[in-house]
Amino acid sequence: MNEELLKLLSKPTASVPDVGRIVYGLSRNASYDAASRGDIPTIQIGKLKKVPTAMLRAKLGLEAVV
Repeated sequence: MNEELLKLLSKPTASVPDVGRIVYGLSRNASYDAASRGDIPTIQIGKLKKVPTAMLRAKLGLEAVV
């Protein structure tokens, strides 16, 4: 795993564009499209969409980063 991905997964949540770019190699708009389709797991906090990294790790089949 690269350093950028480890840093992303060490936080409880991440932004949709960061997850799309780092994990899937997507642009900002493509990341939000993937999140809308449910390909990137998200939660809604007010008007913000965030990606819980625990859900992302589970989707990717990765162990929890401590």
